This record gives sequence, structure tokens and C-alpha cells, in this order.
Amino acid sequence: MLEIPEAKTMATQLKEQVSGKTIARAVAGSSPHGFAWYFGDPAMYDDLLSGKTITDAVAYGGRPELCAEDMRISLSDGVNLRYSADIEDVPEKHQILLEFSDGTAVFGTVQMYGGIMAFPDGMNDNFYYTVCIEKPSPLTAEFDEEYFAGLLTEETKKLSAKAFLATEQRIPGLGNGVLQDILWRAKIHPKRKMSTLSDSEFETMFKTVKTLLSEMTEKGGRDTEKDLYGKPGGYATALSKKTNGMPCPECGGIIKRFSYLGGNVYVCEGCQGTGK
Repeated sequence: MLEIPEAKTMATQLKEQVSGKTIARAVAGSSPHGFAWYFGDPAMYDDLLSGKTITDAVAYGGRPELCAEDMRISLSDGVNLRYSADIEDVPEKHQILLEFSDGTAVFGTVQMYGGIMAFPDGMNDNFYYTVCIEKPSPLTAEFDEEYFAGLLTEETKKLSAKAFLATEQRIPGLGNGVLQDILWRAKIHPKRKMSTLSDSEFETMFKTVKTLLSEMTEKGGRDTEKDLYGKPGGYATALSKKTNGMPCPECGGIIKRFSYLGGNVYVCEGCQGTGK
């Protein structure tokens, strides 16, 4: 799933690759997928987008977004977007296809679930999209220590570290994927209650969120995810499906996996404790 580093990487690649290109044809929903959601009627996407020129590409949280003059094409974290130098090489099945007038294309497929949105600028009131564009990214200066401290309230102190960082869209684009190495580097177990963190531990959590997401982004995302060209990111995850059962690179303890809050988490109890 795309999260902050991958969405930023994808947006940078899209800006470099397709800015200035004109959409000759847009196809959405041609390959039915039970968990692919569209903003509006996908049958209308060609009418909305054909003839529009790509002017920019940005990222909000875990969402890469193409700007096509007065239109926006926003993709949620479950959409795998790829570039093709030749429209003839695009696979038959996809959930969104943008064919450009020069014969190149970008296309997206939904793996587990994902949202695809084409809409006039400023005309999207979807809750998850609105939250993404309104809240500051950890990659920006606006996401500072004061802002992060404001997320910790009497209610959120009752939450676990995972729930605090990666649920309820408190930090859009910070999901279960990047969470693993953030908590490992901060030496905080995902089940640890926020109320038990000392001031210095909370400060470490903040600094780790900032520095590690920046590092992941600079390296083109995590090695568990792929970019616009289908290549894995350059950031080698310490705790992920790739390292489950292997020795921790910090202390040598065995990395363990268990299910928690709707997804797998990976921990090194030597570095992070047991969470009790």
C-alpha cells in the first residue's frame, strides 16, 4: 500500500514523466473490481479528462494526484499506478487508464481495495480526501513538535502507539507499513499505551516520525512497495514481511509478527519490549 514516502515518490515521477502531455483517452471501470471505488460515474471520466493537459503532480498523505488543467485525478493508497512508454504494452485489465496523445500511458490496478477520483478542482467533499489535503504532512515544516503534541489529548492518551499514529487519519498517509520501522527506531512497542510514554519518549517518537519518513522518501520509498516504473523503493525495511523471523539488525533478537488492530505488526522485543 502506498504511504507518505511512496506517494511523494510517485508524484515526483509523474511530474517528471507526464507533465505537459495531453490526455487522448481516459478509461475507468473497464475491469470490474468489487473493492475499487470511484468518485462519480467512471463512465464519465473520458468526457471529463479527454483533451486536458497534465500541468502538475502532487501528493497528499498516501495519495498521488495528477493535475490536468482544472481537473484532478486522485488515487488512494491501494491503487498501483504504472507508466507505459507504449499504449500497446498496457495490460488488458486495469481500473484506470490515461492514454496520452504521444502514445504513452499511465494505468492503475487495484490490489485489495482502492479509490480512484476524477473531479473538477475544489469539487471533492470526500471525507478521506479532505482530511488529506487539510492536514500537514510530516514532510513539511508545518508538522512541528507543537502540532504533534496537539494530537495527544486525554482521549488519545488511552490509545496504543499503533492506534495513535496510524488510525483515524490523525496523520494521513502514515499507515501500518511505515509504522513498523518508526516504532522500532523509537524503541516503542505498538501495543504500548500512549499514557505510559515519558516526555522524552514522546519527543523521540515525534523526531522519528519526521526523520524516518524523510529518509524513506529520499530513498524512493520502502523496498516492500514499487514506484511508477514497477521498481522497489530504495529504503531497506528493518521490520516488515521481508524480515519476519530474521535477526534484528540492532540487537540480534528475532523479529516477530502478530495480528493487531486489523493488520500484521512486526516487533523486536529486545528493542521494543513486550508492550505490557
